[in-house]
Amino acid sequence: MNKANSYLFKHFSGLFSSLFFILFFITSVVFFIKITALTAVIKMNFLELGTLYIYLLPRTLVYTLPVTFFIALCITLFNLSKENETIVLFTLGYNPKKIAQFFMGIASFLSLILLLDVFILIPISKQLNANFIEYKKAEAKFNIKASEFGQKFSDWFVYIDTIDNQNAYHGIALYQLPKKNETEKLILSHSSVIDNRDGILRLRLDEGKIFDFSTSSIGQIDFERMHINVQPKTAIGHIQSVAQYWGGVWDQPRRAYDLSFFILICLFPLASTLFALSLGIVTYRYNREGIYLSMFGVIASYFALTTLLSSWHPYSAPFVVFGVTFAGAYALYIKRIKRVF
Repeated sequence: MNKANSYLFKHFSGLFSSLFFILFFITSVVFFIKITALTAVIKMNFLELGTLYIYLLPRTLVYTLPVTFFIALCITLFNLSKENETIVLFTLGYNPKKIAQFFMGIASFLSLILLLDVFILIPISKQLNANFIEYKKAEAKFNIKASEFGQKFSDWFVYIDTIDNQNAYHGIALYQLPKKNETEKLILSHSSVIDNRDGILRLRLDEGKIFDFSTSSIGQIDFERMHINVQPKTAIGHIQSVAQYWGGVWDQPRRAYDLSFFILICLFPLASTLFALSLGIVTYRYNREGIYLSMFGVIASYFALTTLLSSWHPYSAPFVVFGVTFAGAYALYIKRIKRVF
């Protein structure tokens, strides 16, 4: 890296770091609010909230890094133009083409990292997040309080005498109303605990009796141990491979949209680098107006196109949106930079 590149990178990296932490903090707060909303449905401690937050980190990076790169590059070049430092670089032979090549290299590296994040980390973290929430919902079905009537577990009405410090239930009674072609049942157990085996939660009952009430008789079965399972809506603990996960884009519209949307967000640094040069490199004496409106206009337009085309036709959207954006950025670069400087 020559001195000019080092000089540009120093200014860019400092602003990039500051903006990244600001945007990362804002995005994290939004995601954390969504996480805490789950506490209205399921009970979680601070450590479990932190676990869910970690699962959302790959998506947080995808949203923050591309936008941070574009904004930091625009403002860096504009500040250098404001101080006439870009003119000095051009006078010394460091032309806009070299600046474009340098930052296109950084944008390519960033886009590659983000694509790896999308194709590898996001599928795994998304499934872990869904499984964890499903597990907590299943576990919430076991939140039975002592000495209270009217509580239900699945199809059973539950009453327990006490709960000890190890979260074991003592003196438990379960009653099931009669169903079609079934009799009413009563289960009495000395003690019970929650088992978690391969991600499946179940209530383990120890030393008890099962009473079966029919119109003509009462049946009794003594048991030493019995399990009542809670079957989750999804297969907790089953994690698809990356190939299996993204293979679903051909028959699952939502997954096809996600892939198209995330790919385009990852390619935003590459697609917008020439836009950043066109907006940031100016002759400040004649271009004193700020670049912020144009900068956010580029971001809003790209994200709008990404969302709309990914919804309409996700299979062609990455090619169309990236191609149109890059072509527009190159045309503006030719008009405002290459012909002027």
